[in-house]
Amino acid sequence: MSLVVREFRALWAALIFFTRIPMPTLPSSTPGDWQRAATYFPAVGYLVGGVTAGVWWCAALVFPPLVASGLSLVAGILLTGAMHEDGLADYCDGFGGGWTKEKILAIMRDSRTGAFGVVALIMTLGLKWQAIASLPRVLVPLLLLASQTISRSGAVSLMAALDYAGSEDGKARPLSSRMGTGRLFATIVFGLAPYALLPLHFWWAGAPVFVVRLLAALWFRHRIGGYTGDCLGAVQQVGELTFLLTALALV
Repeated sequence: MSLVVREFRALWAALIFFTRIPMPTLPSSTPGDWQRAATYFPAVGYLVGGVTAGVWWCAALVFPPLVASGLSLVAGILLTGAMHEDGLADYCDGFGGGWTKEKILAIMRDSRTGAFGVVALIMTLGLKWQAIASLPRVLVPLLLLASQTISRSGAVSLMAALDYAGSEDGKARPLSSRMGTGRLFATIVFGLAPYALLPLHFWWAGAPVFVVRLLAALWFRHRIGGYTGDCLGAVQQVGELTFLLTALALV
């Protein structure tokens, strides 16, 4: 199998796993296809960011910024099937209600959403909604794109530093493997490329996202000795919110 074909299969697997786009399954897929797919998690952010930016732009022609911002969030949630929001809720329930690794993992496996998860979703979505609506209209599409790519880059980079701590049937298990240096570099490039389109002072919006990623790695290692799919989803959501709030502060 050539390098191009191998990486195309990995990208295809990433689109299948991280979005709800009805796509044909990979012919004779292998575990390697799914493990390599994690490299393209930030690349999927271009699709999600592009769709949310497009919805915002079209809606802003007709509706006030607050409504356009809400519709852009709905578009992103529909495109991803609320996968990352679900991860955030499960993470908050698990780490908020569990005191041992076993209890934390057991709570996160529970499909029911508790008080910690509900509050986290309300606050996170509400803050993102308000932040997007308050940003300069001319920059919203670019900032939406950058928020989606850099938050995914920060989240998936945890796979280069931590081991998988979830159960064998965990949501991220097919993708779980230690990410090598080359693939880590690719995820960083995918995540930071939209910065080239932003005014220079907005580049600082990525610094707090890096801090979130660093603190998350230390916290996950301390509490459960690694990461789970829910942990990655939580870091993506918090990183996205952090980027948007920092960008708003830099306006």
